[in-house]
Order: sequence, then structure tokens, then C-alpha cells
Amino acid sequence: MTETSRLPAVRASYDAVAADYARLLRGVLEAAPLDRAMLDSFGEYVRGAGGRAVADLGCGPGRVTAYLDAIGVRAFGVDLSPAMVAVARRSYPGLRFEVGSMRALDVADGVLGGVLSWYSTAHTPPAELPFVFTEFARVLAPGGYALVAFEAGEGMRTLDHAYGHPVDLDVYRTPPDLVARSLAEAGLTETARLVRAPGPAEGGPQAFLLTRKAD
Repeated sequence: MTETSRLPAVRASYDAVAADYARLLRGVLEAAPLDRAMLDSFGEYVRGAGGRAVADLGCGPGRVTAYLDAIGVRAFGVDLSPAMVAVARRSYPGLRFEVGSMRALDVADGVLGGVLSWYSTAHTPPAELPFVFTEFARVLAPGGYALVAFEAGEGMRTLDHAYGHPVDLDVYRTPPDLVARSLAEAGLTETARLVRAPGPAEGGPQAFLLTRKAD
């Protein structure tokens, strides 16, 4: 799979905001018990399926990668933004972080126990989700799990300013049923879903889909 024309703008935007993004989102996960519950369940399923490594795709500054590590998951992070990866490496020097695209992962077929996409498809047009999820399925071992978190809803908005910096980002809200169908098309079957009400700083419902690759 090749990069879409928007990926360079996404990379440049996150390079610009990396340090402030990490600072402003510090502590967000600790205040979100339902989000943590989905991560905890994902981790338990991965450990129960053999404990293979997990790729946190679109890992940003590494805070969720570090959470997975803290609950006993062998996790590493991949992000499109070199600046985000640099922040993650400084913040969590004991963990592995790599620059890369979730559309074309430098990972062999069928070797991972899990794939985490924590809001990392926010800038992916819904029509392109099956292609992205096919890459997730490619790197998962049989019986592996993928957890996808995203903003539920419909429509796209363009951001020109975020985290104190100019950016150029298209942000998509996606219906959970559409995401579930796209995952199923890629060979990832829904195991569970959670849709929760928005928090104080969120613009709409938040969705979490846990899926499994067949044995």
C-alpha cells in the first residue's frame, strides 16, 4: 500500500505539535476508566493467546505503549511522525519506537499477537479503512487481536490549529458498524465493542472495537 496524498501533511502537523501534544495529553488515560478497561481486556486476550508482541500503531509520544508495557504486554510503538517518535524515545527509553506507516508496516507476516490503533485512523477516509485493516491482519498471527479506538459519528472536519500550533489535518468521525464491517472485510471478526459518551473535552461519542483474526 502506498501513502495517500494527505499523509505528508499529517506527518508535518504532528511533527509540529509533538512536544505540546505529549504535555497536554499527560494524565488523560488515567482519568478514563472505560478506556483503560478496553486496554486491559485487550492485554488479557493477547496474553491468553500466547503473549506475542503488540504493535501500537500511531503511538504518538508513547503513553499508551507504556501503559501496555505496564500491564505485562510486550509492546512497541510505530508512528508516522519522527518528532513524535523522538519524544516517545526520550520519555520511555526502555521501550522500542520506530518511524513508519501503518499502511505499510516493516513487520513480517503473521508474527504479532496484537495490533492497537488508538485513534490512529482519525485521519483515514472511511473508504480507505479496509486497506489499512488488511495490513493489520497481515502482521497478526492466527488468533491475534486488534483493538481500534476512534471517534464515533459521521462526517469530516478540517483542523488548521491544534495543540497551540498551525496544522493541516482532516479528522473523520466514523460509524462503529462501518468500522466493524471494514475490519471484517480484512478478516478480523468483532469480539466486543464499547461506545461511551463524550468526556468534557471530546466532541462526540468514543468507540472501541476489539477484533480477532481466525486461527
